[in-house]
Amino acid sequence: MAYVITQACCNDASCVDVCPVNCIHPTPDEPEFATTEMLYIDPQTCIDCGACVDECPVDAIFGENELSEAHSMYPEINAAYYEKHPIGPEWPELASPRKLSADLGTLRVAIVGSGPSACYAAMELTSRPRVEVDMFDRLPTPYGLVRAGVAPDHPGTKGVADVFRSALGKRSVQCHFNVEVGQHVSHEELLEHHHAVIYAVGAASDRRLGVPGEDLSGSHAATEFVAWYNGHPDYANHAFDLSGERAVIVGNGNVALDVARVLVTDPDELAKTDMAEHAVEALRHSNIREVVIVGRRGPAQAAYTNPELIALGQMADVDIVVDPDEVVLDAASRAWVDGPDSEASEKLKVRQAEEFAKRTTTDGRKRIVLRFLASPEEITGDDRVENIRLVRNELVADDPENPTKLSARPTDRVETLATGLVLRSIGYKGLPIADLPFDERRGVVPNENGRVIDPETGKPVPGVYVAGWIKRGPTGVIGTNKHCSAATVDLLLSDFSDGMLPQPGSEREDLGRIIGERQPDVVDFQGWQRIDKKERALGAESGRSRTKIVDIAAMLEAARGEAG
Repeated sequence: MAYVITQACCNDASCVDVCPVNCIHPTPDEPEFATTEMLYIDPQTCIDCGACVDECPVDAIFGENELSEAHSMYPEINAAYYEKHPIGPEWPELASPRKLSADLGTLRVAIVGSGPSACYAAMELTSRPRVEVDMFDRLPTPYGLVRAGVAPDHPGTKGVADVFRSALGKRSVQCHFNVEVGQHVSHEELLEHHHAVIYAVGAASDRRLGVPGEDLSGSHAATEFVAWYNGHPDYANHAFDLSGERAVIVGNGNVALDVARVLVTDPDELAKTDMAEHAVEALRHSNIREVVIVGRRGPAQAAYTNPELIALGQMADVDIVVDPDEVVLDAASRAWVDGPDSEASEKLKVRQAEEFAKRTTTDGRKRIVLRFLASPEEITGDDRVENIRLVRNELVADDPENPTKLSARPTDRVETLATGLVLRSIGYKGLPIADLPFDERRGVVPNENGRVIDPETGKPVPGVYVAGWIKRGPTGVIGTNKHCSAATVDLLLSDFSDGMLPQPGSEREDLGRIIGERQPDVVDFQGWQRIDKKERALGAESGRSRTKIVDIAAMLEAARGEAG
C-alpha cells in the first residue's frame, strides 16, 4: 500500500525531510519545486512507513486504500509525475542547518508581518539557541492569508496555523500585534533595537485590468471579495451587489475558483465553516445562478492547479460548463500536450477541460462556466456595471518550433455578457514600504536571495531582508514560503556570523516600552490566544469551528479578556 498526496497539499515539504527513501518530490532543492502544483509520492519507491503522514501539517497524505471517492484520481496523479521525473539512484545530501557560535552572543531579529513567510522565518530562526524574535502585524490577529485568504471550505489547509502557533508561542518570540510599522514604530527604530529586520508583508494590492469601465460600481478586485467573506476587518463593511443572476470573474487562477465556489455553494454549507457571518447572510439573499470564469489562454495554460479544478468538478448540484470549441487545440499544441515534453499536470488540465465539455447540464442547477481564449475589452454601464465585452483570442507560438511558449492574440470576434458583478482576479501586487527601495514594475523590494539591495549602489542594505511575496512576487502556495524564508534566514545568519550586521544600540525592553507608550492597545501572543479562544467559543455555540470577530474594537475587548 503506497501513500498518496492529495488536494490539500500546501508544498510545506516537511514530508520530504522525514521520508527515509527519497520518494517525495520535487524537493526544495530541485528546480521544479518553484512551479509545482503540489508534491508527489512515487508509488514504486514508497515503503509504506507512514512517516510523511505524521509530519504533514494539513492532513493531505493518505494510504491508497484509505482514499475517499473525491481523492480517487490522486494515485494516478502522483504516479504520473514520475513518468517525466524519475527518481535518481542517490538521495541528495541535505544541507545542515547553519549553526551560530556562542561567542557571537544573542541575535535579535524583527519580523514585520505574521503570515506564512513571517511565521516560517520565525520557526527557522528560533530553531537555534540564542536568537530572539520580535514579530509585528498591524492587525490584532496573525497568520495573514491563512486567516484572511484561504477559502472557508478548505479547512484542512488552515491546519498549518497550528504549526505557526507553536512558533509564535515560544519564549524567545514576542508578538506585537495591532502595531503598524511606520506609524507606531519606525524602520530606523527597528534597526536600532535589532541586528536585522525581515519584511514579510506579502502583496497587499491587486493588479488591474486596464480596460474602460473598470472603476464602475460593481467592478471589484477578487482579493477584496475574498477578504470580505473571510472576515478581514478592513473589508467587513464592504458591499457587493449579488442581485443579478450572473457574475463574471476575469482570471482563472485558484483564487478565481475559490470565489466561484463561494458564489454558488449552498449558504447552509458555508454556515458550517469559519466564513464571516455577514458574508453568509449576504449569500443567503444572493440571486447569482451563473459564474463565468474568463481566461485569456487555453486550458493547458490555465493558472489554476489540477487539485482545485478536480474539487470544482465534484461540487454537488452545480454544473461545470465548458464550450467544446474552446478546448480544441491546434495541431502544434496538441502534439506538444500529448508529447513527452509537457508536464503531467498540463496534460491533466486539458483532459479535465475536455471531460467538462462533454457533460450535460441539468435544468435548475447553478453553474460555473469556464471560458478560455477570451479577454475583457470593456466594462459598460451608465453608473454601474451592466455588461462586460469580451474579445476572442487565438494562441500564437512566440517561437514556431517551441509550442510551449504561446501568446494570446486578440481576434475581431467580440461578445457581450450581461452582468452586474465583475471581479478581477489577475494577481496580487506588493506595495512600497517606507524607507525601503521598491521595484514598481514587479511589485517587490529589490533583493538578492532575500538581502535587500540598494538599486543605486547595487550593494546590500545592512541588516534589512525580505521573505515571501514581497521578495519574489505573488507565486506559489502556502508551503512555498517555507523554503523562501529559510533561504533568507540562512543569508541573515551568514551575515551575522561574518560580522556584517550592525549591533543594536538599545535593549529589547526599551522597544517594548516605546511601543506600549505609542500603542496602548498592543496585542501580545496571550492576547491573540484570548481572541482565538473567544472565536472558537462563539463558533461552538452554532456548531462551527469558529465565528470570526471582524470588528477591531471587539477583538481588543477579547484580547483583554473582557466580556463581549
